[in-house]
Amino acid sequence: MAQPNMQRLGKHATEDFGGEAAGDPKDSPDFAYLTYKDLPKFTDAHKSLMAKTLTPELFAKLKDVKSPAGFTLSNVIQTGTETPHLGVGCVAGDEESWELFKDLYYPIIQGWHKYDPTTSKQPTDLNPDNVVQTPEQLEKFNKYVASTRIRAARNIRTFALPAGSTRESAKGVEDILKKTFASLEGDLKGTYFPLDGMAKEAEDSLQAEGFLFQKPKTTNLLTNAGAARFWPESRGIFHNEQKTALCWCNEEDHCRIISMSKDGDVKGVFARFCALSDAVKGGAEGAGAALMHNDTLGFLGTCPSNLGTGLRGGVMICLPKLNEDVELLETVCAAYDLQPRGSAGEHSAAVGAKWDISNK
Repeated sequence: MAQPNMQRLGKHATEDFGGEAAGDPKDSPDFAYLTYKDLPKFTDAHKSLMAKTLTPELFAKLKDVKSPAGFTLSNVIQTGTETPHLGVGCVAGDEESWELFKDLYYPIIQGWHKYDPTTSKQPTDLNPDNVVQTPEQLEKFNKYVASTRIRAARNIRTFALPAGSTRESAKGVEDILKKTFASLEGDLKGTYFPLDGMAKEAEDSLQAEGFLFQKPKTTNLLTNAGAARFWPESRGIFHNEQKTALCWCNEEDHCRIISMSKDGDVKGVFARFCALSDAVKGGAEGAGAALMHNDTLGFLGTCPSNLGTGLRGGVMICLPKLNEDVELLETVCAAYDLQPRGSAGEHSAAVGAKWDISNK
């Protein structure tokens, strides 16, 4: 896969929100972190919870804080400042960031998840036996559901997250995951495909099936967070022979686990997801590390939107009548904290009335 053509931020930025390229040690030939000496120049275009939360007082309190990976407040907020349309607008560069910058993160977490980290504990249940789907329910699901997909992020303790990683730490993550993938057996047994040097035929095939993760561009979180440096080194995709179990390596998080099937078997898809999650956990522990997790925030990752269980479960489902009234469909989904996505993304109709419905 060819190196994407990315701007070196801070030198060719189209708008000036107050950041300067000041020689951050984490800079790479394709990316420069920006430093904000003062509160960024937020505009009406800035939609994120970060921009709404970061007051002059809070900026002054946190601007000189630095994590063990060298992650600063400027690094935390750069993606939301330089990419104004983002909804969350901040990232973490390592596990310690979540504690050091919690005065910024916690209000954002509460605003996004309606979960108060100052008073709550995150429940985690990865026992597929607790998923109830009767034979009658499965029969009805299979009548309407074309496919089921469950995914979540997992990150390995002691390694910086992608937004704060080095070439060495990213390779360390990939090495652990490659060993984990090689050890999988049974219906999880498969192949790891490195992005660096991937043959065009393999890339086209994975892209056609919707398996390739997003390429870095200046409109997504990856680029302005610094998570796309030295792309595509130490990145890759694993899938089993049936292509029902996939893992992405070093995209937005260390590992994105995806379980899917071309039917409505939610319980079976979740059981496979749990097996993959357990395998990644075992791989991390086998390397003398562990997964990033705590009782308050659950599984930790790069973006506050993926904390907690970090789990998104969805189905591709045929809804011919609701497809005639997208506004009604969105109202129905909102009542159940669900999110419908059409063929062209959110708020669009679906080709063939086939909708992607997932938890919000």
